[in-house]
Amino acid sequence: MGKCKRSAALALEWLADRGVEVAAVVSAEPDALTAPEQRLDLVAQRHGLPLVTDGELYASVEKGDLEDVDVVISFLYWRLIREPLISLGRLGCLNFHPAPLPDFRGVGGYNVAILEGLAEWGVSCHFVDERFDTGDVVAVRRFPIDPEGETAYSLDVRSQERLLALFQEVMAIALGGGKLPRTPQGEGRYVTREEFEGLRRIRPGDDVERKVRAFWYPPHPGATVELGAQELTVVDERLLAELGRLYRRGGAVP
Repeated sequence: MGKCKRSAALALEWLADRGVEVAAVVSAEPDALTAPEQRLDLVAQRHGLPLVTDGELYASVEKGDLEDVDVVISFLYWRLIREPLISLGRLGCLNFHPAPLPDFRGVGGYNVAILEGLAEWGVSCHFVDERFDTGDVVAVRRFPIDPEGETAYSLDVRSQERLLALFQEVMAIALGGGKLPRTPQGEGRYVTREEFEGLRRIRPGDDVERKVRAFWYPPHPGATVELGAQELTVVDERLLAELGRLYRRGGAVP
């Protein structure tokens, strides 16, 4: 179960290439900007794997159509997973989360990391329980980041590479018959959607350059200011130069 992300598509490809029997795949709907290499659904189709909606998956489990399942995998899956899926797998239900746990649960991790000038980030694998990102941790892999240079977009790109590596590491243990470690998380930090949207707004006294980087993730709205009745995304010269290079590389030249 996963988003349309390059890392998620490569994770499914990795399983299929090793002959792992995948009973069903739940993929996000691609939008107009989704590249083919990000599409989980195309990987499933290429390997002849059943594509289902989450509703169809729950119905199949409740009817007893899915049996002898070893593990349920959530790779950047955006919805809360509930029973009977949580308890379906013999090994459990695993989620691959693009932030260090329990430091950052929920949304907005990349943004807060940049806003707070963190010099280290991480990715996690944990068992799924009835709440978002609170189940026992299997592994966390941390890595250094540049607090003065990262954008939300660049941090996501770097994190996805490491999340795929963590996926391969954990699944190799599971496929080899090894026992996955599990450590209770304890208290952690959760950023809600409401808090996230509040952080986006530029206010007097903010470090504007840092806030612009913290929310730079086109085509999503970035750090914003209100001008009259409009809410506008703020862009600095560095990001404009980056956009200019992309325009030219794509052939949009005067």
